[in-house]
Amino acid sequence: MSNTVLHATDADFDSQVLASDQPVLVDFWAPWCGPCKMIAPSLDQLAVEYAGKARIVKVDVDQNQQTAMKYHVRSIPMLLVFKNGQVQNTHIGAVGKAQLAQLIDKAL
Repeated sequence: MSNTVLHATDADFDSQVLASDQPVLVDFWAPWCGPCKMIAPSLDQLAVEYAGKARIVKVDVDQNQQTAMKYHVRSIPMLLVFKNGQVQNTHIGAVGKAQLAQLIDKAL
């Protein structure tokens, strides 16, 4: 099990996220998005802290527009928590590490 943030694409989103046996926090982001860059260090820390319990996956909306459209991503960062292939929680906008951890904890 990797303890780093994973990157999913349109091609492997289903296998990386929907088929995961652990809750997955998905960060829909883009390289040009300032708030996305602000929360990246927190996501990196959470990936280590939740290793073996939950996964952190980033999806670049510019490169993976099919997945972004499927989940109606209109503003970023948009964070979705998946469990058993279903969306459990949604949050739009940059938040602190504690709020990100709460999103994950709700799905555990």
